[in-house]
Amino acid sequence: MTDSNSLLYIIPVVGYLLGTIPAGLLVGFSRGIDVRTAGSGNIGATNVARVVGRKWGIITLIADMLKGFLPVIAARLLLSGSTDAALIVAITGFAAVCGHCFSIFLKFRGGKGVATAVGVFLAACPWSVLAGFVVFFLAIRKWKIVSVASLLSALVIPPVIHIICPGAETEIMAWGISAVIWLKHKDNIKRLMQGTEASFREKGQ
Repeated sequence: MTDSNSLLYIIPVVGYLLGTIPAGLLVGFSRGIDVRTAGSGNIGATNVARVVGRKWGIITLIADMLKGFLPVIAARLLLSGSTDAALIVAITGFAAVCGHCFSIFLKFRGGKGVATAVGVFLAACPWSVLAGFVVFFLAIRKWKIVSVASLLSALVIPPVIHIICPGAETEIMAWGISAVIWLKHKDNIKRLMQGTEASFREKGQ
């Protein structure tokens, strides 16, 4: 049987390191653009799509999702049947999102964690992602502001997980990730309160 005690330390570290890979920055560099100096300056898929192109934004989105999905799936597979599995999966998922948001390659700065969080939740509790997408879609239709849709989705997913994928470790992970997403959106929240936040068709986010 796999030594879960050693994996308790190894897998979350790998999850964090995978999360630190700045996919949006690399995609921008491949097109000769430093996305940190264009649009909102964010390395996430929304800004990449805006300043580099929609196709490249989608590539960034998928890459950022995989940074959350792969380490969580790996943890679940490697620790199948282990009593420590739920804890390690939860720590790994949270670590992957923190890696994206606080990357060692970007002086502990990074994206806002939404796409990587989607990857984590897709691996840990797939139906919660569907609920998040419904809320995101409805919010985009009503307000046309990505940050609003992202923040509302981040609030909805943890209680949905409580209902359909109950478990203390997973629920704490979900609320922790939601808190990180809200923290990383602090500037967006400030602009929303001032009424200056841009729609997804404008420069911002």
